Amino acid sequence: MKKKSKSLTFLIAWSSVILWAGLIFYFSSLPELKSGLDEEWDFALRKLAHAFVFAILTFLLFRAFLTHDLSWKTSLILSVIFSLLYALSDEWHQKFVIGREGRLRDVGVDAIGILGMGYILRVIYGNKKAKRIVKKISNS
Repeated sequence: MKKKSKSLTFLIAWSSVILWAGLIFYFSSLPELKSGLDEEWDFALRKLAHAFVFAILTFLLFRAFLTHDLSWKTSLILSVIFSLLYALSDEWHQKFVIGREGRLRDVGVDAIGILGMGYILRVIYGNKKAKRIVKKISNS
């Protein structure tokens, strides 16, 4: 890969991580975040959103770590660890937001999304045929 192309890939990958983490921080800063649905549906939607946003963060971190020429396994481990740490820091941050509570239970929900994405990436990168397809897509 050309140096200029590699630098651009690096910049895009890490910018995506920073923007997504910033978006998570922003929504965690809102005093009350409700969908307007019935209480049961609102609860379910918020928990689903927790898992989803942290699954995306895990994927973006994985992609960013790969730009450092790390193995996919190392990149996967680092992306899971950093996502879990960010989930913990996100809940800690919410303790200081009026109308919000930092809950360890929410870190558990985040962990479902993180580990779910980790499993998906493990399956894709552990499968040689899938790995070739992903590599072909990444290089185009």
